[in-house]
Amino acid sequence: MKDKERIDSQIEKLEEKYKDSGQDLSSYLDGLLHQRYLTYWDYINLDTLLSLQQPRTYFPDEEIFIMYHQITELYFKLILHEQKQLVDDKSQNLDFFIEKVRRINSYYKALISSFSIMIKGMEREQFLQYRMALLPASGFQSAQFRMIEIYSTPLENLVHQSQRENFSSENSIEELYEQIYWKRGATDMSTGDKTLTLKQFEYRYTPRLVRIAKQVRGNTIYHKYLQLPETKRYNKELVDALKKMDINANVNWPLMHMGSAHRYLAKGEGQVDATGGTNWKEYLPPSFQKVVFFPEIYSKQELNNWGKQWVDHIFNPEKK
Repeated sequence: MKDKERIDSQIEKLEEKYKDSGQDLSSYLDGLLHQRYLTYWDYINLDTLLSLQQPRTYFPDEEIFIMYHQITELYFKLILHEQKQLVDDKSQNLDFFIEKVRRINSYYKALISSFSIMIKGMEREQFLQYRMALLPASGFQSAQFRMIEIYSTPLENLVHQSQRENFSSENSIEELYEQIYWKRGATDMSTGDKTLTLKQFEYRYTPRLVRIAKQVRGNTIYHKYLQLPETKRYNKELVDALKKMDINANVNWPLMHMGSAHRYLAKGEGQVDATGGTNWKEYLPPSFQKVVFFPEIYSKQELNNWGKQWVDHIFNPEKK
């Protein structure tokens, strides 16, 4: 009897759910009768997923290169999934905030720990040959990573550090966006000319990134943190999680790329150009950019020394 009562209750709930759809419950049940059983491979679109690797050359390691970047973009999507929930939340619930930042850090941890696939998982000789078929594409063109930055902190914190003191929240989004730090990584500073890599990226994504920046103005994750009551804002677990997120995004992740660039692009006293023409030695080091999502939670000394020990590790290995 209990089973019948439970089923009757479920049917009533289903009727309530579908009554405004223009079809009665019976129509939906007919559809359910004809529906195929769900399989794992259909649910995750496995065949489509495995068909998305399309190398431009015959070098076997290029497929590794493609798949790792695709995996990276999926992790970026997971990070954005959590960030959007934080930005949309109005509850100021401390546990919710901490849990979302914890998840973000878990995704970064997976990314950072897996980067040895890029650093040690490919033959340098193959990479230096197949990379020439990829011009001018570059990881610099990852729009999702730029979205992660914009959701995390106001644009004035992303202005290139040489210009940061000249800009504030009083400037328009367009003015701030023009001075964003990463543009200099794909610009010839002696002529002011943008690389084709940057031109392509701006043409495709500038309207979208500016739109997002306007949507989250005054409502980034940093703003959400500052809006918390003091009793919550100085919670050690939250502050530690935010610091870890900052270090992961703005120190550990770029330094993983530095390690990869040194392995594949460094060449004695000189260097091999990156595929997008980016000046990676100037663009990637955290201590050069000093991008910090949540500056209020650090001491002046911490900000002054931002990323310095990592750059020493890379450029002055004898100090280790």
